[in-house]
Amino acid sequence: MSGDGAMQQIGWDDFTKVELRVGRVLSAEPFPQARKPAYILQVDFGPEVGVRKSSAQVTVHYRPEELVGRLVVGVVNFPAKQIGPLMSECLVTGFHDADGHVALCVPDRDVPLGTKLL
Repeated sequence: MSGDGAMQQIGWDDFTKVELRVGRVLSAEPFPQARKPAYILQVDFGPEVGVRKSSAQVTVHYRPEELVGRLVVGVVNFPAKQIGPLMSECLVTGFHDADGHVALCVPDRDVPLGTKLL
């Protein structure tokens, strides 16, 4: 984003096309083949979407065992993307901290798996 404060506007219909859903991390394993340090996550997005795989560059703030059982927010309607030997099936969302490391975007309450972000 440029520093002039100009931000591209989108319509409500554009926003509703993005399927941002809540999922629970079922497993988190090191991904040594990734170019940048990452984990391979298996995330359960509930009965409508199912379990999806993702590569997540969250190795600075999280250990694999800390991720298992956590709720995350993921985009589930991107096309699958090949990342090295992994076919990534969703994008787990997060924010860069002041040092450029990713902190996960998470709901602050327990909500049903698959719930769509409003």
